[in-house]
Amino acid sequence: MDVTHIIDGLNDPQREAVTAPVGNLLVVAGAGSGKTRVLVHRIAWLVEAEGVSPGGVMAVTFTNKAAAEMRGRAERLLNIPARAMWVGTFHGIAHRLLRINSREAGLPDNFQILDADDQLRLVKRVMRSMDLDEKRWPPRQAAWFINAQKDEGLRAGNLPLSDDLFVVTHKKVYEAYEELCHQGGLVDFAELLLRSYELWRDNAELLDHYQRRFRHLLVDEFQDTNAIQYRWLKALAGQGGHVMAVGDDDQSIYGWRGAKIENIHAYTEDLADVRVIRLEQNYRSTGTILKAANGLIGNNMGRLGKELWTAANQGDPILVYSAFNDLEEARFIADRAQNWIDGGASPTEVAVLYRSNAQSRVVEEAFLRRDIPYRIYGGMRFFERMEIRNALAYMRLLHDRHSDVAFERVVNTPPRGIGDRTIESVRAVAREAQRSMWQACKEAIAGGGLRGRAANALRAFMELIDGMAEQVEGAPLWEICEHCLDVTGLLEYHAKEQGERGIARRENLEELVTACRQFEGGVVFPLTESGEEADQRSSLEEFLDQAALESGDHQQDGPAVQMMTLHSAKGLEFPLVFMAGMEEGLFPNMRSAEEPGRMEEERRLAYVGITRAMKQLYLTHAESRRMRGMETHNRPSRFLLEVPQETVEEVRLRGEVAQRFRSGARQGRVPAAESDARGIRIGAMVRHPKFGEGVVLQSEGGGDRTRVQVNFARHVGAKWLMLSYAQLEVVGQ
Repeated sequence: MDVTHIIDGLNDPQREAVTAPVGNLLVVAGAGSGKTRVLVHRIAWLVEAEGVSPGGVMAVTFTNKAAAEMRGRAERLLNIPARAMWVGTFHGIAHRLLRINSREAGLPDNFQILDADDQLRLVKRVMRSMDLDEKRWPPRQAAWFINAQKDEGLRAGNLPLSDDLFVVTHKKVYEAYEELCHQGGLVDFAELLLRSYELWRDNAELLDHYQRRFRHLLVDEFQDTNAIQYRWLKALAGQGGHVMAVGDDDQSIYGWRGAKIENIHAYTEDLADVRVIRLEQNYRSTGTILKAANGLIGNNMGRLGKELWTAANQGDPILVYSAFNDLEEARFIADRAQNWIDGGASPTEVAVLYRSNAQSRVVEEAFLRRDIPYRIYGGMRFFERMEIRNALAYMRLLHDRHSDVAFERVVNTPPRGIGDRTIESVRAVAREAQRSMWQACKEAIAGGGLRGRAANALRAFMELIDGMAEQVEGAPLWEICEHCLDVTGLLEYHAKEQGERGIARRENLEELVTACRQFEGGVVFPLTESGEEADQRSSLEEFLDQAALESGDHQQDGPAVQMMTLHSAKGLEFPLVFMAGMEEGLFPNMRSAEEPGRMEEERRLAYVGITRAMKQLYLTHAESRRMRGMETHNRPSRFLLEVPQETVEEVRLRGEVAQRFRSGARQGRVPAAESDARGIRIGAMVRHPKFGEGVVLQSEGGGDRTRVQVNFARHVGAKWLMLSYAQLEVVGQ
């Protein structure tokens, strides 16, 4: 049989991996090196050249999208239905095994799979039966604990003895949850892998059957496997199986969710006679981008080792931009993205990557001002995020007690014992009497229509809102926001979620405080055209209205710039990439210095970000940034200095002069001349549409970056304003 068509078009290392003699293989596949192509062509080679039955091949990956792509390519290459092969995700294949062997697995034939929401509801039910306070013991935290133990292969009964109240309490929840799942024939996602592994571990005859059937295993993204997935694979491989593991230790970035980089490092020791093949030719990026990525990741220790290269040209230098602050950084990104699009490119060619979700806000606002279409990849825009909407709902109630939408959203968030039945009864009363829900509550409590715990809980909630309103009367907007997050317990409630999600929610809420500060400084939302109209409305009212508009229909369905976290960017590629916030404490983040191995994972994340760029890459950072409601001054990220300096140039906006970015002393800023602030001199009397009249005290920057400090009336005080947005008018000219 002629099998040359299987290896046509492959480079030498790809061909070596595809045609290697049957045995154990570790393919170290660099970014953009064609790993999916190698996997699919290896399947075809095994079937057509080695005579392996399609039913004797199992290929596993991590996402349904990747599995579907692998199946589709294999079908086209072999011209046979993909259903003859077991190609799917870890969870999908484990589910298939359990359906076939449900009795041996101790499950009913019609067992039900729980998705994440179903699992959370069940955990809540368990915790209520145990009388656990949801404020102290958030159900999401308990669900995370259960899944984390299962990912490590641990049942509740296997957990070691502990004096830690956190572990003791969650172990009891885990035990009760297991019992409830057993009674109802329920299986969550983490259970699929654990139960199918136990199926093999405890049934030697069944394991032998599958080991003989699936002699050829192919594993994609091997560096992302967790403890139970690795045990699952080793059990199935046994002594006679042949495994091709494809992965890249330099792209292991999911340690926070259980992935163990140790698995890919241990692979050559745990399996016999492993042949290692490296795919280093990159088909995505320019030579300059690859040289930068190689230089950066070379600072990590204990790597399997590889050096990406390309046959394409060297391309343009990587551009490093030092902004005055995060607002200027966002404007720069929007300007350069607009230039790219104006040059005839599609917005979909552009990606903005950041370490923290909270960073998206200022970039979103810069895009909105320029009417650049954008889309948050794999997530929501800033003002649409759950925790932000919760905070805004509280702030809305402070302004307007009769907002039923705000009332319903937060009356039981954080949980305060006000159930759905109580809310429905209040809703019915309000509808019947044509009152707001706030009024209906007051009247029902006063008239005895609501009694007992429900009445007490609602009364406490209403007193909380009224008390906050009194405490923040006359306070600046940012203080209202900060007080609201603290007194309501919202910040603590959302921060209790485990892992990256809890950290992201806290960072987003802290960014909301920053948004409030900047709004009062006149630099976040465009001001109303009429200064008279602005004066008649409070800052709180204006901010809430603008936030509602921000969460409207700006996210377009057509071509749009892609905005995402660096974690979400893995596996994607874009001609133009911006990596924003390249500062110590942000990227790498502060936590990376506290935990062993975290700094190296942060560096791998930077490597992933750099290798998303195909033609042009910008690395941006700011001298000052509003974080957690406070202005911070962070040093440029160490990753900027670890990139070979011959690959980068610094962007200088004045005259667009570019010079080599140096690791030594940074270029100082040219002080603005006294008359350089768009004709506004220091000492001039100016008028602001919202803050009234004031005197210019200082001026910094130049052009679009010019900002001035103005001392307004006593109740406003001194404020720094960006001239691009402040709409200042010189009095007396």
